[in-house]
Amino acid sequence: MILYVARRVLGLAGTLVGVTFVIYAMVFALPGDPVAALGGDRPLSPSVVAQLRQQYNLDEPLVVQYLLYLGGVLTGDLGSDFNGRSVAGQMAGRWPTTIALALTAWGLQIVVGVVLGVVAGLRRGSLLDRGVLLLTILISSVPVFVLGVTAQLVVGVRWQLLPIAGSSAGWPTAYLLPAAVIAVFGLAPIARLVRGSVSDTLGADFVRAHRAKGLSPRRVVGLHVMRSSAIPVLTYLAVDLGLLLGGTVVVEGIFNLPGVGQLLFSAVREQEGAIVVGVSTALVVIFLLASLVVDLVASALDPRIRRA
Repeated sequence: MILYVARRVLGLAGTLVGVTFVIYAMVFALPGDPVAALGGDRPLSPSVVAQLRQQYNLDEPLVVQYLLYLGGVLTGDLGSDFNGRSVAGQMAGRWPTTIALALTAWGLQIVVGVVLGVVAGLRRGSLLDRGVLLLTILISSVPVFVLGVTAQLVVGVRWQLLPIAGSSAGWPTAYLLPAAVIAVFGLAPIARLVRGSVSDTLGADFVRAHRAKGLSPRRVVGLHVMRSSAIPVLTYLAVDLGLLLGGTVVVEGIFNLPGVGQLLFSAVREQEGAIVVGVSTALVVIFLLASLVVDLVASALDPRIRRA
């Protein structure tokens, strides 16, 4: 088990370096000078430009810039923007909003998606199974901004059930509507993955053996089938949580939620490369840690994974 954990940690460390380098290169190797753009219509003096470039290591080769940035990341420093404000400090005040939104959407996806998938898997080929498949396809085809605006107009304005913008109402009132909009797009893959996993597991030899022993259907499904079916679902849910944390930009904009996604959107618009790289790095780290935790849980559920 220790060797398995060590291999996974080394693999994730290599992934972190590779992904963050690609992000850093894509941001800072683009045409244009972000320092020169700070002056707007009144260009900065050459001495000020040179000082700022030296301060932010922009006068160094790209590889050297990245290594200096990576050294800061290892000490918990995500850098600072061109106004001298810490990137980590700006993110700190926005994380609670993004985390609350992502976890609420994640919880809705797990509850509704797993229930739909289990019901469809246990009744494979039935009218209910076909209805779940059709519903997931229809939901996946609607753009997120269309669904968000429609939810605001119907649920918030016409029915007046939930607030349509801001986080002043607190959790869960202010987060249920945007979380539901995000969760809708994860229901389809989760439900279909659970349905396929449950359906395949029901035909396995060990399930037939448990039934032959006289175990009740509830025990066979609730314990043995669900345990074996949980491994691919857990793997996807870890990936899905990382996507939720990094994919709330549009929804936070629609519902005016002051989260990390809104900070990332503003940084792209204002050409604040340090913020873009810092936020992206934090999201990558969270995604990799979630993947590591799920790998460990999956290996505990199925020892064959460790041997492989």
